[in-house]
Amino acid sequence: MSNDPLLRPSRRALLGAASAISFLPLARAPSQAKRPVMVGSSNALAGMKLTYPELLEGAAPLDAAIETVKIVEADPTDHSVGLGGLPNEDGVVSLDAACMDAVRHKSGAVAAIENILHPSEVARLVMERTDHCLIVGRGAYDFARAHGHPHVELLTDEAREIWLKWKETMSAEDDWLPPLPTPESEKHGARVPTRFERHGTVHCSVLSRSGEIACTTTTSGLAFKIPGRVGDSPILGAGLYCDQESGSAGATGRGEASILANGSFLLVELMRTGMHPLDAGLEVLKRIVKQVRRQATVQPDLMGPDGNPTFGIHYYALDALGRFAGVTLRGQATFAVADPAGGPRLERLVPLLA
Repeated sequence: MSNDPLLRPSRRALLGAASAISFLPLARAPSQAKRPVMVGSSNALAGMKLTYPELLEGAAPLDAAIETVKIVEADPTDHSVGLGGLPNEDGVVSLDAACMDAVRHKSGAVAAIENILHPSEVARLVMERTDHCLIVGRGAYDFARAHGHPHVELLTDEAREIWLKWKETMSAEDDWLPPLPTPESEKHGARVPTRFERHGTVHCSVLSRSGEIACTTTTSGLAFKIPGRVGDSPILGAGLYCDQESGSAGATGRGEASILANGSFLLVELMRTGMHPLDAGLEVLKRIVKQVRRQATVQPDLMGPDGNPTFGIHYYALDALGRFAGVTLRGQATFAVADPAGGPRLERLVPLLA
């Protein structure tokens, strides 16, 4: 047996350990027949509750996926996506989004787009109204405006307060100063997320009643990022990928890790071989851990004292048979699922690491 601890746990052992956690049921393995299934990040649940009934009635999978994530894009209380999203280091909310239609094997994406409420819709326009796969920056904004999307201020007062607190407290060497503390501010003041808490995204993969597959991912990206930074969400094969012959996958968490692993494409290709989505997802995570161990030689903050990554990353997978899974590096996080067996709900992500 290998000395690498990542190779020691069997799938049975992982499932056995996960079954001891009782706060949510494990993902069910559906029958071989195609049927409507939606899988995505936990913040997609609210959208799934609205769109899954339409999917049962025969809605197109890409319609269902985009309408699902639009709920989060327009939610000012969700600081990871769209309106209310945490800005870059200059205080500007910069968005990325992509979508893919497996039947036509086409995709569209926008990156570093500003002042547009629904970048997922613009990504679809790129797919359907251009010969391109990706449009970025000012060009993406102008393209959206040309198709009737209004200019929207996306930085809410709450998100601005979090950004300002980060800006004012990040260094003792600059001229930014925080306001004088008051009993009220100390009790209810904004909390600045730590470096590895600054990721947030919504993903949704869909298998329709007729067996067609589509997916979409949308995000505000890494909070306080360098202006112009683009994560994995709009990059085909990294933040999302689907193929009509095998299935769909998407990622949330540290985008750079998913880009370097080409994680969503790899997961879909592993499912093409017949691998269950759970096994395929865990295999992708194993590869990411090995890659990060090499990266840590020049960026040691990526690796903890236990020899494992300090960041988080989740994958959501759905194969062409309707089998699904969600995996994570560690912890007891959840993901969203909707199928005829239980409707829209949350289930546990299966962790690779204890």
